[in-house]
Amino acid sequence: MQEFKSHSGFLDSIKLKDGRLIREKKAVHAVNDVSFTIRKGETFGLVGESGCGKSTTAKSIIRLLDCVSGQIIYKDQDISRLKNRQLEPYRKSVQMIFQDPQSSLDPRQQVKDIIMEPMLFHKIAASRKEAEERCLALLERVGLRPEQANRYPHQFSGGQRQRIGIARALAVEPEFIIADEPVSALDVSIQAQILNLMMDLKDEFGFSYLFIAHDLSVVKYICDRLAVMYLGAIMEMGDKNTLFNNPVHPYTRLLFSAVPTVGEEPLVEPMESVGEIPSPINLPSGCFFHERCPYATKECQCSRPQLREIESGHFVACHLCK
Repeated sequence: MQEFKSHSGFLDSIKLKDGRLIREKKAVHAVNDVSFTIRKGETFGLVGESGCGKSTTAKSIIRLLDCVSGQIIYKDQDISRLKNRQLEPYRKSVQMIFQDPQSSLDPRQQVKDIIMEPMLFHKIAASRKEAEERCLALLERVGLRPEQANRYPHQFSGGQRQRIGIARALAVEPEFIIADEPVSALDVSIQAQILNLMMDLKDEFGFSYLFIAHDLSVVKYICDRLAVMYLGAIMEMGDKNTLFNNPVHPYTRLLFSAVPTVGEEPLVEPMESVGEIPSPINLPSGCFFHERCPYATKECQCSRPQLREIESGHFVACHLCK
């Protein structure tokens, strides 16, 4: 089980006061009271507009960012306050596939060293020879040729680099993988290959995914359950069939109505919102979405709705959804 609560940071701002430049620090609430559970063997999706906190959530779970408050529970252990050596078993169990494989792969290392290094560090392989054998087998498993192991990342295409990133994540035999928009930068034909590969690997190795994406068709294809985020908070959460067949939160409906369709029925009736996304530095009072919601009431402006279950497994944070 993985449960995550919240994260915030600080942003320097400069303003003019009495003819002087004043530097101030303002709190940026990147993630607000986000809480969800991922079951063993499940693919859980996070969707929402850019800047809604999806990647911050992912980086906090894997401890690339430290959360300011809340807990990250993994196998009944709170890992949010663990330090250095205490984190090593967690680092082995939880891996991440990054959005841009080019920037996440060391350009000075050959592919075989990129994949072998975590194996040797976490003692997955007893010797360098065994690590090399495992590396070549992994490369074949993700669709690359063993002779490509001596090449450098810049010598591969985008789709091939993403396969290297997947192989590196699998190198330590993880139980949970965070995939942060792993196919968004790839051609459509390559996207399908990578998605099918990821699903085959999940069935083969039995790990869980946290899958972050903008493309709702990708989410519908690969995820079992999903949560819709807006301004660092979860607006709606449930299994994919429930959310795609019966989205009830106005923001979810707005998000789904923006999906372009050609010769097929839209997911929901067309819907328009007003205004722009507010700044996470100055969050709106009440419901974060009320300034853009066409159905907002006075209650929405004054009181922030809590995420509550409206039917089995279907959670919504909206005063209008009874």
